[in-house]
Amino acid sequence: MNIEMITAAAARLDGIARRTPLLHAPALDALAGRRVLVKPECLQHTGSFKFRGAYSALSAMTPEMRGRGVIAFSSGNHAQGIARAAQIFGAPAVIVMPSDAPALKIEGTRSYGAEVVLYDRGREKREEIGARLAQERGLTLVKPYDEPQVIAGQGTCGLEIAAQAFELGVSEGDVLVCCGGGGLTAGIALALEAEAPGLRPRPVEPQGFDDTARSLKSGIREVNPVEAGGLCDAILTPQPGELTFPITQKLCGPGLVVSDEEVLRAMALAFRHLKLVAEPGGAVALAAALFSADITADTVICTISGGNTDPATFARALTYI
Repeated sequence: MNIEMITAAAARLDGIARRTPLLHAPALDALAGRRVLVKPECLQHTGSFKFRGAYSALSAMTPEMRGRGVIAFSSGNHAQGIARAAQIFGAPAVIVMPSDAPALKIEGTRSYGAEVVLYDRGREKREEIGARLAQERGLTLVKPYDEPQVIAGQGTCGLEIAAQAFELGVSEGDVLVCCGGGGLTAGIALALEAEAPGLRPRPVEPQGFDDTARSLKSGIREVNPVEAGGLCDAILTPQPGELTFPITQKLCGPGLVVSDEEVLRAMALAFRHLKLVAEPGGAVALAAALFSADITADTVICTISGGNTDPATFARALTYI
């Protein structure tokens, strides 16, 4: 992985992906006691940053490879990103999704023309299912984070952050990134290393699923005790990625961990002050920006990585307004 791959992905995504803004609300500054800038990838195509990596990966394939079809495994956002990218290219797509994924995400994936294969993530391994189907059908597997072209696509978000921070005169601070397997974190970290070295990336995770934070402390890839059942479904992964962790280990500051209540409060505040809909996994970085005592930077930039929440969860969050 290198910055050249990210800039190449940016060229392929130019005119395709949305350049999401960097938003500011003084009310959030007052709550946090620091300047808070928000990168709303919930406004990206398919409602999350995952479209960047998905399109990057498919656009890097040969037409023959795309024509045979692609397969991906995802709880919803990577699924929708791959499905939409495949739809743009007219390629077949099979998506392996957990049966407990939000119905909104399953329906969204199918709406882009993909075939959805459901599995029980408490008893089955999505990697095994994906590998088997890929072999049986001749499909190309596009992993959700441990895939160089996916990481490169996510890194385009970091290029935008660097450019937008420069426009605002921000050269130092923490960049808080919603973190599951680490594709977005690693991509942003590589982009910032090259374009804005004064901005320090820091992964953010929910309590009980803080494998990256623990891994950064121990120096080895730690495993979560469970993979399901948490509020933040979009970022529940078993452990940091093989490709992503060395990058985060080299380039990121200490990980941050937030509670479910802080996540719900952040969702409510994003809606109230920024008029944004954030899903739980997409709101963890904002939750850390607003409520974490482990941040000393005067300015923080945080991603809202996705907005594909179900109505019941969003209604629950709005009770915190």
